[in-house]
Amino acid sequence: MGRLTTHVLDTAHGIPARGMHVELHLAGERLARFATNDDGRATAPLLEGAALRAGRYSLSFHVADYFRAMGVALPAPAFLDIVRIDFGIAAVDEHYHVPLLVSPWSYSTYRGS
Repeated sequence: MGRLTTHVLDTAHGIPARGMHVELHLAGERLARFATNDDGRATAPLLEGAALRAGRYSLSFHVADYFRAMGVALPAPAFLDIVRIDFGIAAVDEHYHVPLLVSPWSYSTYRGS
């Protein structure tokens, strides 16, 4: 059974990004909005089984809001505000894990396992 998951790590502080707001979209339609848990993850897969369809998805991570809540002094406007990762799902029976490693000044992602 296929599923979509995410995980956010705050590389500036060396911790999971707890409480970061994230939105999931498919072809421009918002499917979910949630805040990451203490481990920097959604509490359950974002999509799984029949809900996981082939298509173009995006995850929007509200990075500036998170770092401001952590007490980081950011300029206005912040260098990174909302980090949006656009990705495709082709094989709906596979696990797609989309992690975000982020600081106020940089980010990286990859297809995890």
